[in-house]
Amino acid sequence: MNFVPNIPDEIVHFLLVLVFSLLIGLEQRRHHSSKEAAELFGTDRTFTFIGLLGYLLIVVNEKSFIPFLTGFVILGLLLGIHYYLKIKEQQKYGLTSVILALLTYSIPLLIMTQPIWLTLSFVVAILVITEMKDEFVTIMQKVSQDEFITLAKFIAFAGIILPLLPHENISDSIPVSPYHIWLAIVVVSGISYASYLLKKLVFPKSSLTITGILGGLYSSTATTVILARKEKSESLGAEAVSAIMMANGMMYLRILLLAFLFNTAVALRLVIPFLLLFVVSMVLSRTALMKAEKQEITGKQVESTNRNPLEFRTALVFGLLFVLFGLITHYVSQAYGSAGVTTLAFVVGVTDIDPFLMNLLQQKSTLDVFVVALAILNATNSNNLLKMIYALSLSSKTVKRRMSLHFGILLAAGILCSIWFYVIK
Repeated sequence: MNFVPNIPDEIVHFLLVLVFSLLIGLEQRRHHSSKEAAELFGTDRTFTFIGLLGYLLIVVNEKSFIPFLTGFVILGLLLGIHYYLKIKEQQKYGLTSVILALLTYSIPLLIMTQPIWLTLSFVVAILVITEMKDEFVTIMQKVSQDEFITLAKFIAFAGIILPLLPHENISDSIPVSPYHIWLAIVVVSGISYASYLLKKLVFPKSSLTITGILGGLYSSTATTVILARKEKSESLGAEAVSAIMMANGMMYLRILLLAFLFNTAVALRLVIPFLLLFVVSMVLSRTALMKAEKQEITGKQVESTNRNPLEFRTALVFGLLFVLFGLITHYVSQAYGSAGVTTLAFVVGVTDIDPFLMNLLQQKSTLDVFVVALAILNATNSNNLLKMIYALSLSSKTVKRRMSLHFGILLAAGILCSIWFYVIK
């Protein structure tokens, strides 16, 4: 671990043990600053001495960890006695300081046997988690009884079911494998689930801007419908238009991320047009927001309305659509070639485009990278047209003109990108 030239390893190890142990001790002093000294197990000096003790018992016999393990047992017994007396005299049951003392004792072993990045990560995790007690309490107050079941579902989806599925295609006529179907479900649900958690736990009463950002990662179509309805019922005006444009911009980043995860060649083709369309969406969003600021209606909050993206029915529908679009794409590709696939993308855009996009990104057929990228771009264009129809039909008359103008510009930009694709082919 000697990352400083010409300095002996022993000095580096000693200084790291000293600094890390002292930091944990100082954190304990700050964390318990309101308590009487007599109530504390120890703070800065105590934790520093514990870390140095662990280091000493390692260096006296580096070939055997028996002295270190013996010290760990003795320290554990002393801490157990302290904890027993604490319960008896103070009627307090917290184990945090005791656990931290044992972790501090173990830091020298980590420093001397593991890479520096792992030790730093370990210490940072200790400091951050210890300080976040109040934040954890606040978050847990927002969590419903079903949230941990939902988390268990996601772990089961990604860690248990996915590795067990076969990679072979279902059949010659169904050119998709169970593994790739489920992988698409896991990745898309994972991004949506992260957005769902942020919206529910961190921004439960977020501004319209935050709703647009997180909603775009979850589902830009659903976010457009929700915000258009709220605009009409609560007279949100131009700020709702801004949030809807923001959601559309985040859609491009979301699809680009999926492309890089599943098909780098396609992603590289989409980088320039999608980043351009993202910038156009952000400019349109900012323009609408400037109008909203003049109206002095900014800062309105939106309650979390996202549905849980890990519902079994959602996964089932996604899987069925994935297979369906796989069959359709395969048939259209065989019968009509590349032109048929790019035309199909326009039609698919009026539905849930994620299964279609994921199928294209995992294509192992003869489809050219250019064709896949153009089909994805066409699908987003027609999906924007669908969202425009939703927004205009659900919002109030006061924003219809601005809504149609902004969507019109975005659609025009998307069509120009498609034409540009043909030019550079």
